[in-house]
Amino acid sequence: MSNTKDTQQRVQRRRLLQGAALTLMATAVPLSANAAAPRIIAEDHWAQKGAVKLYLYRKRLADDRNASSGPKPVLFLVHGSSFSGRGGFDLQVPGTENYSFMDEFARYGFDVWTMDHENYGRSSQTDSNSDVRSGVEDLKAAMPVVEKVTGQKTFMFYGQSSGALRLGVFAMEEPDRVERMVLDAITYTGEGAPEIMRRRANIAALEASDSRPTSQASFDAIFARDDPSTVDPKVPKALGDYELKLTNRTPNGTYIDMAIHMPMVDPKRLQCPVCMTRAEHDGNATDAELLDFFSQLPNKDKQFCEIKGVAHIAVLGINRHRIWHAMHAFYTMPPQRSA
Repeated sequence: MSNTKDTQQRVQRRRLLQGAALTLMATAVPLSANAAAPRIIAEDHWAQKGAVKLYLYRKRLADDRNASSGPKPVLFLVHGSSFSGRGGFDLQVPGTENYSFMDEFARYGFDVWTMDHENYGRSSQTDSNSDVRSGVEDLKAAMPVVEKVTGQKTFMFYGQSSGALRLGVFAMEEPDRVERMVLDAITYTGEGAPEIMRRRANIAALEASDSRPTSQASFDAIFARDDPSTVDPKVPKALGDYELKLTNRTPNGTYIDMAIHMPMVDPKRLQCPVCMTRAEHDGNATDAELLDFFSQLPNKDKQFCEIKGVAHIAVLGINRHRIWHAMHAFYTMPPQRSA
């Protein structure tokens, strides 16, 4: 890549990030009774991975707001093992406001995307176990669609749990696509982590089938596992109501990978700026393994953020605003100045 092109990309990134920060400032001011709330628009898109149809979902502020500020920075969210992208990242909880990760970052000024991986949500149901490698190929299939729609070639990313593994491997293989990324609730080796040890002990059952049955009890158990006091009980109910209308099974591939195929992400091969977010309560990793991972990241534009009051699925917790704050600060980091 030429120096001129590098400079142009840095200038574009500065403009996009400044626009996002200004939007945050504007929307943080309380609206008067007569003021209209920011209008968020949603779109469905599709990608193709061979015979597999992959569902993509997009949310952003309507173009009639801040249209002169240029293209919005693209943020792509990568879901984990137990529920779909739209289900987890655009969750609507009856009687409770502001659980949509996508709406929150759309209001900040981002062009927010997610996808349902193969065998999740609205994407094709197949006989695959949808392991991490499958998810990486899903991301590779999705990126040309995002590029065509937005006109941008590089994006910011967020990956949660096994979604962070998918994202990490993708970033190793497609580094030119990744501008900045947040790895949330990632597992590096899993050694000594209670949940990973449980899966390892259950490996025979996991390998015996490509998927496992899913019920409302499954969603309740996910949020009860680490510290149920960090979650509103209405959240797993709302998530189950959404997901179970689409499928009643969950692929086993990522559970198998996390049990016996770790490590899958080599931190030394991640070239972009990285923020690692770690919940106070999370049995999927130990502090020691994550700090080891962090120490090996070569790009010094990096952060390790441990957040009190949240558990493994921090973005759906009572204190989700705290991880959103950390993420927004990282994504809108001002460009480095030279003397």
